[in-house]
Amino acid sequence: MSQVSIGQYILNRLKEINIDTIFGVPGDFNMPLLDLIEDDVALTWGNNANELNSAYAADGYARVRGAGAVVTAFGVGELSAINGIAGSYSEMLPVIHIVGTPRTTTQEKGSLMHHSLGNGDFRVFEKMSAMVTVASASLTLANAISEIDRVIQTAVINKRPGYISLPFNLINTMVELPSVLPLIVSPPKSPEQVKNIAIKEILRVIQESQNPVIIVDGCILRHRLTAEANEFVEIAGLPTFSAPMGKGAIDESLPNYRGVYAGAISFEEVSEEIKNADLLIEIGSIKSDFNTGNFTYGLEKIKTISLNSSNTIIFHAEYSGVRMQDVLPLLTAALSENKISLDYKPRVRSAPIDNETVEITHNYLWNKVPEYIAENGIIVSETGTSEFGIFNMESPKGATFIGQILWGSIGYSVGAAVGAAMADRSRKVYLFVGDGSFQLTAQEISVFIRQGLTPVIFLLNNDGYLMEKLIHGPERSYNNFQMWKYSQTLDYFGGNLEVNKTEGKNPSPIGIEAKVSTRQEFENAMEKVSEEPDKIHFLEVIMPAFDSPRELLLLCDLSENR
Repeated sequence: MSQVSIGQYILNRLKEINIDTIFGVPGDFNMPLLDLIEDDVALTWGNNANELNSAYAADGYARVRGAGAVVTAFGVGELSAINGIAGSYSEMLPVIHIVGTPRTTTQEKGSLMHHSLGNGDFRVFEKMSAMVTVASASLTLANAISEIDRVIQTAVINKRPGYISLPFNLINTMVELPSVLPLIVSPPKSPEQVKNIAIKEILRVIQESQNPVIIVDGCILRHRLTAEANEFVEIAGLPTFSAPMGKGAIDESLPNYRGVYAGAISFEEVSEEIKNADLLIEIGSIKSDFNTGNFTYGLEKIKTISLNSSNTIIFHAEYSGVRMQDVLPLLTAALSENKISLDYKPRVRSAPIDNETVEITHNYLWNKVPEYIAENGIIVSETGTSEFGIFNMESPKGATFIGQILWGSIGYSVGAAVGAAMADRSRKVYLFVGDGSFQLTAQEISVFIRQGLTPVIFLLNNDGYLMEKLIHGPERSYNNFQMWKYSQTLDYFGGNLEVNKTEGKNPSPIGIEAKVSTRQEFENAMEKVSEEPDKIHFLEVIMPAFDSPRELLLLCDLSENR
């Protein structure tokens, strides 16, 4: 029978679910756990600037790696992180939040401790977190092992955050381990008989339809089913669209890929193709407002098959427990015998670059920037203009798109890009963030540099909160803020300080720091960026104050009318 400390057991289980970086901020109740992290050669400590950013980083990491983890201190630390955890819940990411809490004896006495509310209730923050997690636990010596496993398994299976309260005195407490079985992190299999009935019915409906189409959405990404979805789409040969939250799930070079569908903010040609369908096959659908063009899908009259992670719905009949994870490969195998071959019109594209100005407009930027994005790049976009700009941007081969279309917390992208870059250092990260959002979470640039990460950062400077201006108050002062010297960001955060380059440290080599106002300046800067792929680059991109992607303008118009 072996022994292990409770803290080390948590770390072992995190490594088992493919986590090699743990984000967070030191606090007096969690530092013995940080000792274990720092001493574990298989783990890296994220060392974030604040707890909110650490939660964003764990979220971005989970989108690339499958799961993430964050460590905070009791009370003040965990409440700073809870917005990021709530975002992971909303957008379905398994982030394990580990909170270092006061000693068990202190809690039992109800002592008046710092970081507490001063009322002797040491469970109050766990109760708050229970509303934005799928499983939570307050560890004791008796329940620690079983509760750690329960929280992690439940979080990973359900694609939602989990919460673990770890008292200071239990971190290094040794426990007996009679046997350690692998974590169960796969959902139950679909009921065989019901699944077979559902598949038979789906194949019948497809065969009888005249003009079926497929829409692939974000749950495919959350459940890491992109390979299965792409094989199904390719073999089925049916016209296929992605929802905004599903962008990147389907290879856009496939001949039957037709573009992004987001209700009334879609291209007219895309809306027309959907309108003419007599059968809609939804895969992993998330029908939120921004994802559906403010609920303007208009698909109510179309017969629908909906494949989800917990059930399958064919028209109005629900097949409970029949999961898309099990259904997709079987449908693909059945359809491969009669692969459909169709001729398609050329896919509609964004309007070509308007050459009437030398300014860097959204029309120019989203047409031009794909030329500079490396294969398999990770594209992180902020809530606002960049999030909508990428909807119909040409997708570079193998690209992953990260954005917070449902939760929409401004500033999210900076921390998320740190997490994404840590999750896979072999892939180039491209961060698009607005000037307003950047001012919320700019500190994380310091973490990029400290961790030796080499993203390309595009700061879109349109002098204010443009999305808010388009919704309400275009001339109001509350939609403006102090101008910064953004193009000096890498220098300010210590990128050129010799003290940060001492022995044992490996900070990012600094590349381009530039402020670009014209298209030629942008292209000159990007040529230099392309020549130095192993450096961190920061471009402040000056854009017209009220210029916007067409998709955002249309959405704001819909918001006004509803």
